Amino acid sequence: MKLLIFNGDVVGQIEYAPAAASSYPIIGDDTVVMMCIWVLRRAKGHDFGKKLLEDMIKSEKEADGFATVALENHWSPWFMKWQMESLGFKPIDSMNVFHKIKRENQAFTIYLMWMPIAEGAKPPRWDKQELLKGITFCMAHPLYRPQKAEGTIFEEVRS
Repeated sequence: MKLLIFNGDVVGQIEYAPAAASSYPIIGDDTVVMMCIWVLRRAKGHDFGKKLLEDMIKSEKEADGFATVALENHWSPWFMKWQMESLGFKPIDSMNVFHKIKRENQAFTIYLMWMPIAEGAKPPRWDKQELLKGITFCMAHPLYRPQKAEGTIFEEVRS
């Protein structure tokens, strides 16, 4: 994890790890997974998100590419697909889901996002069944699964 300090205040953060050590069920050789990125609104206009991403890329010289998740039509303002695309990620897979606990009637899409760095980099894949359980590494994450919840907290919408 790296913190972004501006004028003496922490105004942003990025957290990432190799796919094998990531908190997301993303699988890929030589793939680094970005698990979290945020910049406070009051620090807007300085391209801090892009600077955090550039620092991640620069520090992970052995990576062939970077992966993350993105959301569309979710009620949270975090991990929005357009935000991840503005950082250079492209969608390579997706699934439409319902949350079984919150806003049960509102479907949204979870995307597997990819940014290859090396020529010929092999795109990652994800374990959708594992992701349907939700994530537990951050209570503020839009895909968070409360400790009391059992089984999956998301249900995939089949078309």
